[in-house]
Amino acid sequence: MLLALAQVVLAQGHYKIEEGIHYHSNAGEYAAERCVLDFYYPTDIKDFPTLVWFHGGGLTGGHKDIPAALKESGIGIIAVNYRLLPKVEVKEIIDDAAAAVAWAFKEVGSRGGSPERIFVAGHSAGGYLIDMIVLDKHWLAAYGIDADKIAGAFPYSAQKITHFNVREKMGMGPLQALVDDTAPLYHVRKLPMPMVVLSGDREMELYGRYEEQAYFWRMMKLVGNENVFLYEFDGYDHGGMPYPAHNVVKRYIKGICKGELPQR
Repeated sequence: MLLALAQVVLAQGHYKIEEGIHYHSNAGEYAAERCVLDFYYPTDIKDFPTLVWFHGGGLTGGHKDIPAALKESGIGIIAVNYRLLPKVEVKEIIDDAAAAVAWAFKEVGSRGGSPERIFVAGHSAGGYLIDMIVLDKHWLAAYGIDADKIAGAFPYSAQKITHFNVREKMGMGPLQALVDDTAPLYHVRKLPMPMVVLSGDREMELYGRYEEQAYFWRMMKLVGNENVFLYEFDGYDHGGMPYPAHNVVKRYIKGICKGELPQR
């Protein structure tokens, strides 16, 4: 379902950034350290769309960042830090992602953004996290948010089976597959919003990562998703694929806000 909303012009303008905002209360000392976000947004665009962005790092590392290619595009960007393995379990990390997206729904309106134009994206581990909170609705429901209200989802080179660092903790190697309730594939369902699955070159990706994403895309199609799309960026490895992917994501956000999808 596309958003039948007034057109948003994604253009240059004036921007501000709020840094170090705590989004997860009563989750302990480590959450107080890690569960912070930065919000970069335009000050002269009414009802701007917002993209909640989760960094990669295998769920064991990484730090919030606002990709330069997404700046000055008329889009608010929320860059999120979250807790990491092995200090917490994977389900606590997914809960962090849900709490951050819930913060966006509740807070962007006071800064000029539209809560009806909340998009989610992330690279690698970050893409895995957004897959989980979009597909398994109970994570956001715990914060009073319907996951179906997300306007669009953009997982960049995300693990679709059980995450490799979770499998490693179970004594499994990177070539041993598992699909349990922490795997996006376990939660495949029909979505009301578009999802764009973004991958690096299949010959340059991690351990069959492109094929994981292609299988996920096919399963999403088979359960009735018309607006799920798969992109493979030839010549780009796992770490480099966000560079061309950012431009695709900006086109989709602009199109969805206009009530239409861009041409491939």
